[in-house]
Amino acid sequence: MHSEILPQAAAIAATSVRIAGAADVAALVACAGEVRALAVALHREEAGAALVTGVLSRFNDAIAVRLLDLLALRFRLPPTRWCWLGLGSEGRLEQTLTTDQDNGLVFSASDDGEARQLRELFLPFAQAANRALAECGFPLCDGEVMAGNPRWCLSLSEWRERFAGWVRTPEPEALLNAAIFFDVRAVAGAGELAAELRRTLSDLTRGNEIFLRMMTVNALAASPPLGRLRDFVTAAESGGEIDLKKFGSRIFVDAARIMALGAGLVATGTAPRLRAVAAEGIITAADAEAAAHGFHALQGVRLTVQAASDLETGTAGNQVDPDRLNEFDRRVLLEALRQARALQQRLKTRFHIET
Repeated sequence: MHSEILPQAAAIAATSVRIAGAADVAALVACAGEVRALAVALHREEAGAALVTGVLSRFNDAIAVRLLDLLALRFRLPPTRWCWLGLGSEGRLEQTLTTDQDNGLVFSASDDGEARQLRELFLPFAQAANRALAECGFPLCDGEVMAGNPRWCLSLSEWRERFAGWVRTPEPEALLNAAIFFDVRAVAGAGELAAELRRTLSDLTRGNEIFLRMMTVNALAASPPLGRLRDFVTAAESGGEIDLKKFGSRIFVDAARIMALGAGLVATGTAPRLRAVAAEGIITAADAEAAAHGFHALQGVRLTVQAASDLETGTAGNQVDPDRLNEFDRRVLLEALRQARALQQRLKTRFHIET
């Protein structure tokens, strides 16, 4: 770790204490602001994207845990096991400075009748949590992938049925859901329920060639904006900008997910998935490291863009004009996108897809 980063360690420790001792939502809102400022400082001190996104994600976990603890005192929760689920980038521990909510709730129920009754008790609690998280700077999900939505506040058996249905019938909506929900991770509560979901998912997807091929076709719809005669190729309607999420980091995320699911691996993070599939002999260790470095390099460019736009406009985005990057960052982005293209090529070869 760079010596310049060491002063941030005290700030990180202090923020952790404040989050754990927060007495109300207002205190957590202030903590969330501190977390984002710390993340920006760490990035500018060259801590590395893996560390910055990991710190952000763990702090966001801590905010959610404390928030749920506070809200649990206000609601009549049933005496059954439940778990708050992190999905998407939260499930992968890869949150950046701009992230909306992707969460769900799983609980134990003896049958469908009890599940309906318990859901009615959990929903007001989950909806209050979603609103409070929005106050803390995590916008409500446009697609309503949140625990306060009855569709995503389910018993363990109901979640298993959903997962099985998506794998059995990989239609467009099912594939979209898989890209979010199959990165599921426990955030708070009875973590063994999330572990059960992970095991179910492994059983469903391990070696499932039809489902994996459909996921691959879906993932290949977005390709890195690289040309044969020039380095970057951008569409006229994009104003020369590249969406670093849609045409960058998501390519790594999708490829790693597909390979990990095919091997029945339980890891959710992109780099851990890449290294896990290398350990299974699916790709070489060298290729896994190259892809992981490419992913983290691209995340670093995203953080730079987000930190700048956050300061200038109060918002954070994923759009960048490569011609406005300095020469070094431009070359880093170019090589990262080449690694993304190489990953997609491996998927094409694996599933015999011609494009």
